[in-house]
Amino acid sequence: MNIAVIGTGYVGLVTGTCFAETGNNVLCVDIDQKKVEMLKKGVVPIYEPGLELLFQRNTKQGRLHFTTELREAVDIAEIIFLALPTPPGEDGSADLSYILGVAKDLGKLIHSYTVIVDKSTVPVGTSEMVTSAIRTELDKRFTPEDAAEGLFDVVSNPEFLREGVAVEDFMKPDRVVIGTSSERAANKMKQLYEPFVRQGNPIYIMDERSAEMTKYAANSYLATRISFMNEIANLCEAMGADVDKVRIGMGSDNRIGKRFLFPGIGYGGSCFPKDVQALAKTAEEHGYEFQILKSVMKVNEKQKSRIYQKVYEFFRGDLKGKTFALWGLAFKPNTDDIREAPALTIIEELLEAGAKIRAFDPEAVENVRTLLGTKIDYFQDQYEVLVDADALIIATEWNVFRTPGFDVLRKLLRQPVIFDGRNLYDLHVMESEGFYYNSIGRKTVK
Repeated sequence: MNIAVIGTGYVGLVTGTCFAETGNNVLCVDIDQKKVEMLKKGVVPIYEPGLELLFQRNTKQGRLHFTTELREAVDIAEIIFLALPTPPGEDGSADLSYILGVAKDLGKLIHSYTVIVDKSTVPVGTSEMVTSAIRTELDKRFTPEDAAEGLFDVVSNPEFLREGVAVEDFMKPDRVVIGTSSERAANKMKQLYEPFVRQGNPIYIMDERSAEMTKYAANSYLATRISFMNEIANLCEAMGADVDKVRIGMGSDNRIGKRFLFPGIGYGGSCFPKDVQALAKTAEEHGYEFQILKSVMKVNEKQKSRIYQKVYEFFRGDLKGKTFALWGLAFKPNTDDIREAPALTIIEELLEAGAKIRAFDPEAVENVRTLLGTKIDYFQDQYEVLVDADALIIATEWNVFRTPGFDVLRKLLRQPVIFDGRNLYDLHVMESEGFYYNSIGRKTVK
C-alpha cells in the first residue's frame, strides 16, 4: 500500500518505519524543514531501541521517504495517518489545533478516496471534528452534483506504544483497535495490519468514539495503578512494611497481575500525564466529576517530590552548597524523552534550595541541556559524576545503574549515601556494603 504519515515525532516515525518494514511505500511529512533534511540524510532524531536499524534498511531499500509537502502525500496515499501533537492546554484539555489544521488542509487537497486515520491520542468526538473540517473544505470545492460524497473516511486507530519498546510494540501488538463505521475503511485497515497479527492477536473493529475512549481509559487505568502503588509504598514506610514483598503478594493474584505495580517517584512522559488530564477534563465538560483521576494526578505530583523530602530530612534542611550526583534524567529507561520526567522536579527543588547538581543519563543529557542550559553540570560517565558529591540520587532505572561498583561509589562520594527513587538495590547488599540507603516503600539502611 501507499501510506502517508503526517508528523515525525515518536509515534509518527515509529509508525512510518514499521509500516515500511512490512513492504508498504511510506511518505512521512513534517513542516520542520531542518528535521526533514536530517531524516533524508539518515539521521534519526530520537532514541528508540531498534528503530535506527529498521529506518536505515527501509530508507536504503526505497520504501521510506520524507517531505515537507502535504500535497505530495495526498497525491500518493491511500491511507493518511495523523500523528500530530495534542499537547495539554492550560485547563488540561487536549489541544487539537494541529490535527484540525491538517484536516482542513486535507479537505483542500484530496481528490480520490482516502482513509484519514487519527493515530494521535485524541479526545472522544475528535473523529467527528476531523470529518467536519475536511467536509467543510470539500463543500467549497464541489457542487452537490459532484461526486464529493464518499471521497474519504475518518478512522480512529489509537497507538499503544511504550517508549523504549515502541518498535516491538508496533511489530507485535497485543491488539489493534480500529474505530470506524465504514466497512470500506475497516477492510483497508485490516489489510494494512494483517502482517502484524499473524500470530492471532486480535483486531477490534468498533465505533470511533469507543476507540478514542479506549486509549484514554487504558492509559488512565495504568496511571491509577502506579499512583496506587506509590501510596501503598509511602504507607509501607510509615508502618514498617516492605513494598517489594507487598507487590509480589499482590501481583501473584491473577485478577491483578504483576505489571505496573512497581513504586517509584511518579509517572512522566508524553502520554500518562497528558492523557489523564485530558480524560478528567473531558469528564468535566460532560458534567461528570472523575474523582479517581483527580486523586491520581494529585498523588503523582506529590510523589515526584518524595526524593527531595528524603534528602531534605537527611541533611536537616541545610542543602545550600551541597552537591548531588543524579543518575537518570529521562522519564524512563531506553528513551531520551524528558517530558514530565520526575528528575526535572528533583532538579528544580534542589536548585531552589541552593544545591548543586552533577547529572548523567545514557541518552537524555542533551535534551536536558537544551532545557536547563548551565544551571546544572553534565557528564558522559556515570562514575565521573560522583566525584565529591554529598550523595547519589537515582531517578531513572537504566540497566547500567543496576550493578555498579559499590567500592568505586564509596571512594568517589564524600560519604556513602544513596537516595534511590527506583528501588534498584537489595537492602541486605546495601547494608553489607556500608551505605546509607533510602529507597521507596522499604526500610532505610543506615
